[in-house]
Amino acid sequence: MKIALIGYGKMGKAIEGIALERGHEISLRADREGFEANDLKGSDVAIEFTTPDSAEANIKKCVDAGVPVVVGTTAWYDSFNSVSEYVTANNGGLFTATNFSIGVNLFWKLIEFSGQLMSDYSDYETSIDEIHHTEKLDAPSGTAITTAERLLSTIGRKKDWIHHENGEGSQPTELEMIVRSFREQGVPGTHTVKFDSSIDSIEIKHTAHSRIGFASGALTAAEWMKGKSGIYTMKDLLNI
Repeated sequence: MKIALIGYGKMGKAIEGIALERGHEISLRADREGFEANDLKGSDVAIEFTTPDSAEANIKKCVDAGVPVVVGTTAWYDSFNSVSEYVTANNGGLFTATNFSIGVNLFWKLIEFSGQLMSDYSDYETSIDEIHHTEKLDAPSGTAITTAERLLSTIGRKKDWIHHENGEGSQPTELEMIVRSFREQGVPGTHTVKFDSSIDSIEIKHTAHSRIGFASGALTAAEWMKGKSGIYTMKDLLNI
């Protein structure tokens, strides 16, 4: 399979290494917006890890080229509806995920179940902590936002979340939960859901040890997307 890498930073290079081990060919190495639709000629699929301000244009270039695209960039989802309309109108293929790690996606299923269990126990205050490397551009992480959305969909008594950067921010209302972001050197990604009461605490944590899990998952998504049109997520790939 011929793969176009859009975004050739640490993640792009990690994906390249695994792709070559699996016998794939890298047809394009582009940095952020440094390519045109015609440059994708001959590619079977594109994998996009760039920046939020580049993602929408990059996706549309892939659609214009008729190349399915797997997008790992986060914090561009305010444009998701308009991008989806463009993909659908032009018979494109789009796979999006805020996290490609299989472990994280199983973590989210655990979170949904825990939210159902804890929904009736108002003595437990709910919060989310996320820690990432200092080079990460967005906060909170896309994974933390998805974690919050999964909890809100099941826990019932919470309706929204507020963000605290480095642990600092306003006090939540009764209907809000806190999402705290921390940046530390060399941390690939750690996400912890906490249920705290005056009597005890319960924590569910996912800790990534390297980028390999994210890169491998993105490549698996790309292999799955070859020849497909439509809009998909990790739920489709993993059937969960």
